[in-house]
Amino acid sequence: MKIKNLSLYNFKNHTEKKFDFSPQINCFVGNNGAGKTNILDALHYLSVGKSFLGNTDLNNIKNEEDFFTISAEIQNDENEDIIRITQPKESKKVIKKNDKSYDRMADHIGYLPSVMISPYDSNLISDSGESRRKFLDSMISQTDSEYLFHLIQYQKTIQQRNALLKYFAKNRVWDKDSLDIYNDPITKFGTKIFEKRRTFVEKLNPIVQNFYSIISGGKETVSVIYESHLLENFDFSQPQKKFNDLLKESLEKDRMLTYTSKGIHKDDLLFEMDAVLIKKIGSQGQQKSFLISLKLAQMSLVKELTNKTPILLLDDIFDKLDDTRVSQLIELVNQENFGQIFITDTHRERTENVVKKINEESIIFEI
Repeated sequence: MKIKNLSLYNFKNHTEKKFDFSPQINCFVGNNGAGKTNILDALHYLSVGKSFLGNTDLNNIKNEEDFFTISAEIQNDENEDIIRITQPKESKKVIKKNDKSYDRMADHIGYLPSVMISPYDSNLISDSGESRRKFLDSMISQTDSEYLFHLIQYQKTIQQRNALLKYFAKNRVWDKDSLDIYNDPITKFGTKIFEKRRTFVEKLNPIVQNFYSIISGGKETVSVIYESHLLENFDFSQPQKKFNDLLKESLEKDRMLTYTSKGIHKDDLLFEMDAVLIKKIGSQGQQKSFLISLKLAQMSLVKELTNKTPILLLDDIFDKLDDTRVSQLIELVNQENFGQIFITDTHRERTENVVKKINEESIIFEI
């Protein structure tokens, strides 16, 4: 998969921009605030239909404008596709492939897989489990078209159950039978999500360990561990029954809390170094090395599972790493043949030196 060109209209601070890309390396250089990261965000939109910065779609419309449009020509094996994303102020976002709208957003996810490495990755270590769950869901969604559908259905059902719990508490009533209606869809979709998460992390963990060993010189052992309520005394022969039992056991607690306290919506990823959470003992350099290893592992696994080479988005990465780690990252990217790469940086000379090391066809855009 290669992005041949990109057009932006009223997207964030860009009124109108057009780029014709190299199939190898594309660099955006310029001062802070010029809009380099916004271009990577537009490329991220092409991949998953939303901002990697967490902004709402309406907030990405340029000030005093009524819409934004992102469009690109994608080289897909022997075919060329046009992807167009339009967000008007007064109606919902539309994603089209060759002028045909998708019926569901989930149908587009996985078409153009991508991996972003940015300064914001540190939040994966420092933030709550929610950000790590979203990261895990994003990875799996790019490799499994059914996964996102199951996730959406699960989340809708949990929201409905929680709304009913709040209604009971507010009106001082209780109807266990009405609440039990949600058990079947929650356990049905939740079990499928759980099994796919568990399998994915089992495959991801050794790849992370291998990349970290290369980057760090093998001084520490790191691990990615899947944590879930369903893993407690888990019976692999009856996962749906296990989930149903959890809901029954936590019913009184849920009634007091007015939300569903047990389930895969509470899952987490534990990032460990030598069997201790990396956020507790890892130096800044070790944490950065781990995060790069995690993202490279993501790229490698997505490529293995989909037979598509994800685009690699490197946002301001060279300002955040020392020269040794930059060299290790570039060497790994080059060796692993990670496909089309997009880089942002504030220093043109530094970027040119990095690109020369990779020794591939490249284009540098002044922003």
